[in-house]
Amino acid sequence: MRTWIMAGIVLLLMNGAPEARAATLMKVDDFELAVTQNEISSFKAHIAGLTPAPDNVGNDWAQGRSGEQVKAMGIVYEISKDTAILDRMIGFCDAVLSQRNDLAAAPVGQYRLWTGGIDPAWPNSRTAPIGTGGEQGDPIGHLGNCARLILETPALWSRTLSDPFGHGATYLARARTFVAGGDRALDGHVLSRLLDLSRGNRQYFAADSAYQPGNQVPWNQQMMFNYGFHNLAAAHRILGDAPARVTRYEAIVKASVDWFFATVTPVTSPAGRPAYSWGYGPTSGTREDNSHGSLDVAGLHRLYVSGRYGITAAMMTPLANTFCDIMTKSATKYSGKVDGTDGSGNSGPTTYIRAGWLLLAEFRTDRHHAMMDADFDEGGTTGSIDQFSRLLLVKDRRW
Repeated sequence: MRTWIMAGIVLLLMNGAPEARAATLMKVDDFELAVTQNEISSFKAHIAGLTPAPDNVGNDWAQGRSGEQVKAMGIVYEISKDTAILDRMIGFCDAVLSQRNDLAAAPVGQYRLWTGGIDPAWPNSRTAPIGTGGEQGDPIGHLGNCARLILETPALWSRTLSDPFGHGATYLARARTFVAGGDRALDGHVLSRLLDLSRGNRQYFAADSAYQPGNQVPWNQQMMFNYGFHNLAAAHRILGDAPARVTRYEAIVKASVDWFFATVTPVTSPAGRPAYSWGYGPTSGTREDNSHGSLDVAGLHRLYVSGRYGITAAMMTPLANTFCDIMTKSATKYSGKVDGTDGSGNSGPTTYIRAGWLLLAEFRTDRHHAMMDADFDEGGTTGSIDQFSRLLLVKDRRW
C-alpha cells in the first residue's frame, strides 16, 4: 500500500523502473466499484502535465515513459469515451509519427540502420550500427490503436482539431494518417527486412539482423509487434480499404498466439490449480522473468479482450494462477521468475506488482482486492500511470 511519494516528487513506475517527475496524482476511490468520474478526472489532470518524448532513444516510445503513457491514455479513453483524453493521445501520436526516422530531421532522424537505409523506423540508439527489434512494434501500435479508437467513434469523424504537424484537420483524416504511417513502417522495415515469417507466420528475426540474427522473437517482443498488427488490422476493417492487410496482419497475430499456448508447460500450482511455466522465447530454456512476463501477459490480455484470436478465459486463468499461487510469495514479495524462483536484474524479486500482472485479477476475483491493495490505497493517490490505467481496466471489465 504505497502512494510512491518522496519529498514531494512523484515516482512513476514504468515497467518496474521508478522515474522522478512532478505531476498531479491520480485518485483511487475504491477497488470494488465501477470506475468513478473522480478517477477519470484525476487521470485527465495527470496527463495534462505530460510531455511526449523527443525521440525513441532508450525505448522511450516502447516500454519506456511515453510508451506507457500513450497506452494508458488509450485504455482510459476506451473506458470513459472522454474526448479530452483522446485528444491528448492524438497529440502524443502526432509526436511519435513525426519522429519516425525517415520523416524527422537530424538529430532525431535520418540515420542509416543496420539495413543500410534510412528506414521508416524509430531508432532506440544513435550508435552505429543501429539495430532494431521488437520495440518497433510499439510506436506502430500506438498509431494503430489511436486510429482504431477514432474510427470506432464515428460521431467524431467530421469534427476538426488542432493540426500542428499537418497530419489531418479532422479526426477521420488524422486516423487515416496514423494508419498510413503504421503501414509504411511495416512495409518499409518490419515486414520487408526485420522479421522472417517464412515458418507459418511465426516470428523470427531476419538472418542478417543486427539484433538476434535468425533467432525466434522473444514473447515480450512478439507482443509488441502484435500490438501494431492487431490495431492496424482493426482500423483497416472499419475503413474497409485494405482487406488483404487485415487478413495478413491478423494471421501473424494468430500464429503468435497459437505458438505461445502450444509451447507453455502446464503445471499444477501449490494450491492445486492449473498454471503455466514458459520461457523467455518459444523454445528458450530460460524461464520467463517477472519483468518480461508482465509484458507477455499485457499483450495476451489485449488480444483476449479483442475477441478475435481464439483466446478464452479458460486459457487466461492459468496465467492468473501462475501469478497468484506461484509468484506471489507474500503481500510484499513477488518472485523474479514465473516458476517462483529468483534471479537478478529482470529476474529479481519485486515488492510491487508490475502492471501487466494486475490485469490477471479479472480471472482471480478472490485475489482482486489483495492484488490492488499491494500498490494502491483505497481513497489514496498514485503517480504510476501504467498501474492506475490497468486498475481502471480491471474494474471496468468486472463492474
